[in-house]
Amino acid sequence: MGKRYYCDYCDRSFQDNMHNRKKHLNGVQHHRAKKTWFDQFRDSAAILHDEQIKKPCRKFLQKGICDFSPNCRFSHMSEEELFNLKRRLEEQKQHKEDSEHRMISGRSIEEWLSKREKKKAALGSKGDLETKEDNEEDEAERDIPQQLFSIPDLPPSLLPPPPGGWRVSASTEWG
Repeated sequence: MGKRYYCDYCDRSFQDNMHNRKKHLNGVQHHRAKKTWFDQFRDSAAILHDEQIKKPCRKFLQKGICDFSPNCRFSHMSEEELFNLKRRLEEQKQHKEDSEHRMISGRSIEEWLSKREKKKAALGSKGDLETKEDNEEDEAERDIPQQLFSIPDLPPSLLPPPPGGWRVSASTEWG
């Protein structure tokens, strides 16, 4: 029977030889399937722009189905779907602006980490253990960048300690 070639875009297989493969890869059906596959990864802004340019498909509006479906040159999106897409795009834009504003208003995390490492190295050369621990606690309370607090749903091991440190009861028995 010989080797078979399977096309992931078209979800079909055929006998693998140069003639069959070339015929399939140059075919209209393969090009449509490939375009449909890559269209699902387009960003919302490109989809919205394309849909706003197109006129509504009369056949789709009347019957709810179109013979050309994804290959139709007219829009199959309703007004409600377009509105939801616009709203989602605006939310993404607002979220991006908020995160950029936070980065501009405060220091970046990389700057904070490098400054923290320099302070640790300077404290390590002094040698006094008790003052080193006190300085680290004071520094940790007032020098943590606000970006670290804005990350939702962190596991407890990654949350910063509460002000004043963790409470430890003296009567706790281990083992």
